[in-house]
Amino acid sequence: MKLQQLLSYTRKAVDDYGMISPNDKIAVGVSGGKDSLAMLYALKGLQRFYPNPFTLCAITVHLGYEDFHLERIQALCEELQVPFHVVSTDIAKIIFEDRKETSPCSLCAKMRKGALNQKAKELGFNKVAYAHHKDDIVETMLLSLIYEGRFYSFAPVTYLDRMDLTVIRPMMYVSEADVTGFQNRYQLPVEKNPCPVDGVTRREYVKNLLRQLNLENPGVKNRMFTAILNGNIPGWQNYVTEKKKEGF
Repeated sequence: MKLQQLLSYTRKAVDDYGMISPNDKIAVGVSGGKDSLAMLYALKGLQRFYPNPFTLCAITVHLGYEDFHLERIQALCEELQVPFHVVSTDIAKIIFEDRKETSPCSLCAKMRKGALNQKAKELGFNKVAYAHHKDDIVETMLLSLIYEGRFYSFAPVTYLDRMDLTVIRPMMYVSEADVTGFQNRYQLPVEKNPCPVDGVTRREYVKNLLRQLNLENPGVKNRMFTAILNGNIPGWQNYVTEKKKEGF
């Protein structure tokens, strides 16, 4: 996937769900994976021509793994002229040594997001961009159906009232396959996830299930995504559609 196509998908998400207002200060959560690095490229590209001016910074939450290095990511941020901040934590030690969690993903995600959001607030930013793409959204819906018995997925825009912070997901229309194509084309400096349970989680099971379903029923992933768009899930109201209803 070329940068132009990535920008097109990102622009559509931002416009459809009113993700960016004039003079927003957006902190980009950069994990070191391909998704967040692609999102950083996308938002920096969008910044150059989007009618609503906005400010960017990149924030990485370091979980405390010794073999997780940030030099290449910092170099990319310097190349893109995006300020880069690192939050040092002991999250890995707390989860795997102190608490010895057998199902660590939920707690880890909560602590990572908490550290990221807190740093964004400290820096004076009013929005945080998470790099969830189309596959993440569909996988979350399947996880919710299988393990919780409800039709749900996280919303494109979420206001965190306790922190007075808004989460946006500008990669929501981009498939994981397209992100992989973008990574290969632009040689993104991906840093491997050092987590010891990476690849053996419930999400990984659902990812493989979705892949198999899509092989056996071509297009099923896109149909599931359309069902989410039209499913009246709280927080999924389309900004453009709602404005048309209001007569704007």
